[in-house]
Amino acid sequence: MTNSTDALVILGATAGGKTALAVAAARHLGGEIIAADSRQVYRGMDLGTGKDLAEYGEIPYHLIDIADAGSEYNLYQFQRDCYAAITAIRARQRLPIICGGTGLYLDAVLRGYRLVEVPCNPHLRQQISTWSDDHLRQRLLEIKPRQHNRTDLDERERLVRAYEIACGEETTEPEEPFTWQPLVFGLRWPREVLRQRIAERLQTRLEQGMIAEVQGLYDAGVTWQQLEFYGLEYRFIAHYLQGKLSRNDMVQKLSRAIGQFAKRQETFFRRMEKQGVQINWLDAQREPFGQLCRILESYRLI
Repeated sequence: MTNSTDALVILGATAGGKTALAVAAARHLGGEIIAADSRQVYRGMDLGTGKDLAEYGEIPYHLIDIADAGSEYNLYQFQRDCYAAITAIRARQRLPIICGGTGLYLDAVLRGYRLVEVPCNPHLRQQISTWSDDHLRQRLLEIKPRQHNRTDLDERERLVRAYEIACGEETTEPEEPFTWQPLVFGLRWPREVLRQRIAERLQTRLEQGMIAEVQGLYDAGVTWQQLEFYGLEYRFIAHYLQGKLSRNDMVQKLSRAIGQFAKRQETFFRRMEKQGVQINWLDAQREPFGQLCRILESYRLI
């Protein structure tokens, strides 16, 4: 790689094959992978988050299994940790390859969000504990009308945290912006093909023991509320384990929810493009690694 690009980013919807492409690129280009996934940071959350660690082989990876399940890992921490990992990998004269589908995390490092660390404020949380969701949502939007992540407005715990951050942001000056020059690639699938991949992957992970994984997390002290906060697999399986859903309903609703999540991911990536992030889209059905290499060659990067 030349000095004009010092990192690659590989993004795309869930079940799209991002890890396999990132590993192939890392082997070919001498890289190390940084996961951009809001749930893969948690230890013990393996099948539900799709870590697929066996795929990495000898390739070093970062920002996976760095926090305890049940704890809170946030956007500020990810941006800080991602930039630190990029710096360390470059110091080893290796190529950082950021790989993931959490759009907010990716956008934060690509566009350099000016974030500050806001610790948990128990006094504030006690003050707002009696507020309704509608009132809390209204107060949040009064303080900070533009929200990076709209799910912060839908779920109580995220809403509380977003309000806490909005109230505390003015107290600390952000650091200087991080300087880097990444080249961004995206994997694109036809909608029906991606939906089928999602269904097949879900079935495989259920057969591999994903329900037992969620039960094990609960047995280890992660509450049902915390599991539901992690969304998708953890939320629906938690509902099943509590007797709120039959197994068949759980599988059907979960598969549909993952498909809707994939659609929201794609919408977020389009918004990133409108806001200035250039994404080189690859046809996932036509040897995406070859396409990636040809684009790098066209930029005279390999």
